Amino acid sequence: MKRISAILILNFFALSAACTQTPTTPTLTAKSWLLLDTNSNHVLASQDADVRVQPASLVKLMTGYLACAAIQDKKIALNQMVNVSNRAWKVDRDGSKMFIEPGTPVSIQDLLYGLIVQSGNDAAVAMAEAISGTEDTFVAQMNSTANIFGLKDTHFANSHGLPNPDNYSTARDLATLATHVVEDYPECYKIYSVKSFTYNKITQPNRNQLLSTDAGVDGIKTGHTAESGYSLIASANRANGSGNRRLIAVVLGAKSGNSRAQESARLLQWGYQNFDTIKLYGPRDIVATPKVWKGKEKQVKAGFLEDLYVTVPKGQSKKVKQVIEMNVPLFAPIAEGNKLGQIKVTVDDTVMLTRPIVALENVAQANIFSRLFDAAWLWANNTIDGLMKH
Repeated sequence: MKRISAILILNFFALSAACTQTPTTPTLTAKSWLLLDTNSNHVLASQDADVRVQPASLVKLMTGYLACAAIQDKKIALNQMVNVSNRAWKVDRDGSKMFIEPGTPVSIQDLLYGLIVQSGNDAAVAMAEAISGTEDTFVAQMNSTANIFGLKDTHFANSHGLPNPDNYSTARDLATLATHVVEDYPECYKIYSVKSFTYNKITQPNRNQLLSTDAGVDGIKTGHTAESGYSLIASANRANGSGNRRLIAVVLGAKSGNSRAQESARLLQWGYQNFDTIKLYGPRDIVATPKVWKGKEKQVKAGFLEDLYVTVPKGQSKKVKQVIEMNVPLFAPIAEGNKLGQIKVTVDDTVMLTRPIVALENVAQANIFSRLFDAAWLWANNTIDGLMKH
């Protein structure tokens, strides 16, 4: 049977005839960059966001993510002591390190802080070996996770980010990875805001300067090599109406440490000043109750399993309009989470987002007699519609 769309247009706010005004995109000297609103998953602005670069120590975001996953899954424990291999100790004698030593066991907790706060290359290798036995096995897990996250332009060659042609990523992929770091293990993410850490009687500061200059910034990671330049992924969380709004700025290939911090701060400020993020629906809010054929229930509750936000230019919130499109006819059985249609959110004629609408409940098939009745009714009405068109 031919599928048709039943379109229900809802005005979420009063409409205005004025055109959407897009804020002027800031100019940065960094090689590539991207600004993401994580609430709505909306990219506010970017430049060369899909150009592959060597990410340097930003690789440690994936190392840290897998360490947090291993801790939560109880594969390793914070109080677990591990031995330091010569490979970990020797990985980069002149680069960033936490100063672990062979023959001196170190706790997983100290390694985690040495990895995240001090950006220790030695900590990265030691953590990889503690989790997977060898760094090579761990790197395979890094790439497998990148594939799961949909990081199409990312590949890892080591756990620390020292130069290697097979270490590459993009601003867009790194923003996605950073979002997972922030959201998937929130307790572990708190470490990214720690300003300094002492190990082996040596205190080292977190190289993310924005932690000390912007109260809203709570992470995430810096990176630098001679080839890649200076990079920073900065995440800020600020009040937005009744909740909080998180922005992630990815700045790659800046000319200096100060430049990466200044340009990241500019991006974050620009995003907060020029855009608003609106919560449209909460988890399991009912958006529609379309008819179901051949089911024990005659209708199904439809909506979203997670919060739905939209980001719009500042002052444009009253122009938000929703177009809800349901796929009809719908037939049982229907399982919770099945896609039933989609929502398009627009400002003036600009589509701001499109998201699937899903079933919020299961609907089982009806008995044979009810199914036959519905089939006959649909056949009769389809036949009548066909005759009327001729």
